[in-house]
Amino acid sequence: MMATQSTARNSFIVLQIGSGRFALSADAVVELSAPVRLHTFPHTFPAVVGVIVRRGRIVPVYDAASLLAGRSFSHHRFYVVARRRIGQASELGAMPVSGECELASGDMRPPAAGSPAYVRGVLPVGEESVPVLDFNTLINAYVSPEPGTAGEGASS
Repeated sequence: MMATQSTARNSFIVLQIGSGRFALSADAVVELSAPVRLHTFPHTFPAVVGVIVRRGRIVPVYDAASLLAGRSFSHHRFYVVARRRIGQASELGAMPVSGECELASGDMRPPAAGSPAYVRGVLPVGEESVPVLDFNTLINAYVSPEPGTAGEGASS
């Protein structure tokens, strides 16, 4: 099911990671990429599973499934490539997506009390309330977790 609306700020990409569905602002998403070769190499960032090459650029791939779904998944259908802010600069980052993606439009509601900082709000999609992720905050929480956060498990 795909909904459309003329206002880009209310457009979201809904994606499946594990058995959960999550949304990202369409403005942050650069592309949905078919699975391409994941290049792995020795590194010290447990959240980074490797890199992909997209349009001549090296894009780090973050294992957000560990944080969002509680475990990594070896099979995926797409990579969602999104823009991430680092200070005044931006870079691309990617996350593996387990299932179908769709474009949805609507008004985001505030997040539930106690939601993680990377959940900006919830988006009503049919009868479901889909968490809207802040890609930048999600990756920052996972790459450099604060004590007591779920990201600490990323180094195991």
